[in-house]
Amino acid sequence: MSVENLTPKEIVAYLDKYVVGQKDAKKTIAIAIRNRWRRMQLDEEMAQEVTPKNILMIGSTGVGKTEIARRLAKMMSLPFVKVEASKYTQVGYVGRDVESMVRDLAIESLNLVKKEMAKKNKEKIEAYVENKIIEKLLPKLPAGAPESKQQEYERAYARKKEQLANGELDNLKIEIELSNSIDLPNNTNISPEIIEVQESIIKVIGGMGKKKKKIVTIKEAKKLLAQEAQNELFNEEELKELALERAKSGGIIFIDEIDKIAVSSKDSRQDPSKEGVQRDLLPIVEGSSVKTKIGILDTDHILFIAAGAFHLSKPSDLIPELQGRFPLRVELQSLDKDALLRILTEPKNSLINQYKALLKVEGVELEFSDEALDAIATYSALANEKTEDIGARRLHTVMEKLLEDLSFEANELKGQKVVITKEIVDEKLGTLVEDEDMTRYIL
Repeated sequence: MSVENLTPKEIVAYLDKYVVGQKDAKKTIAIAIRNRWRRMQLDEEMAQEVTPKNILMIGSTGVGKTEIARRLAKMMSLPFVKVEASKYTQVGYVGRDVESMVRDLAIESLNLVKKEMAKKNKEKIEAYVENKIIEKLLPKLPAGAPESKQQEYERAYARKKEQLANGELDNLKIEIELSNSIDLPNNTNISPEIIEVQESIIKVIGGMGKKKKKIVTIKEAKKLLAQEAQNELFNEEELKELALERAKSGGIIFIDEIDKIAVSSKDSRQDPSKEGVQRDLLPIVEGSSVKTKIGILDTDHILFIAAGAFHLSKPSDLIPELQGRFPLRVELQSLDKDALLRILTEPKNSLINQYKALLKVEGVELEFSDEALDAIATYSALANEKTEDIGARRLHTVMEKLLEDLSFEANELKGQKVVITKEIVDEKLGTLVEDEDMTRYIL
């Protein structure tokens, strides 16, 4: 079965490899993604009527809200951007306007399409780069050269090709000629109108000189020529069309910290611009056309996932119109000691496996006893209780503190096996967690 039409159960099974627990959230987002596939099977008239059921995730930081959405987008090869609602300001104020999130999605979609095309045409790109570099390393044969010379050239070419592939020539410097193109600043705060002016100027300037020469190492030349190969092989306008379609039908915008723009009746210091940001956000979520660097992007079928802790406010503090655009609500559970222990060890590329891999680079074999892992999870849960609950992110700070000295001295321990025991964990973390002030500032 292709990735595009995975069943909800298969989507949840995939997410289980990376995110521990939170079954309700996984189920909700899996259904939302499946419904997008179902919509694509409908006739055009009906498909236009079926809009995404946007999701509001409620839960403390570090419980997996972003990770669920990000992992899903990566698996499905969908354009995905994460933004923070608190970074936006009402129209007329200094700051980012809400439409910039759609422009961000358009750029992300174009990058995704280019990456896929580059992967699909990997052999062609490699051949282009190889030919360009070897042409600089080997003098061209004169026309009508004898067969013996041709055979000699072919052997030399094969040898250079092998050296190039093995990286033996990476530090050698050569002069290459590149298309005289100028990259636009990848700043989505620049208005589309200004971008159009810049592109017009660049076209005029670009026409003045077809190629520019540059002396670089072969390692650098590989990257520059690969980019040029993509420009030569792919039609930019076709890529933009593909990217726009991908963003329209499959894009996901994750709006974090949406609770920060809710206007709570309990808050005596109400900020009128918060409601302004909500009202600016409303047409984007409802469906509108936004001018981006790659063309007009309609937001009607983009899936919006909003998330917030809602400690100081509640979802009903959002303006009613915006509440109505997030019909699916799901509450994520806080992480206790058992959940933290599972997060530490179970997921693919878990935190423990990451540290083992990092120290293996230095030739150090790192192991943890079961009691040590249990103690790490216990101290992490305790630190979350004593200070602000930052969920699974606490494991990162605790692990860094635990392995700080080992990481510092790792290059001197090459060839050795280091076992982290409960006693070591107690020694490194016990005092820190017991002292609330130290926990607050160090962990």
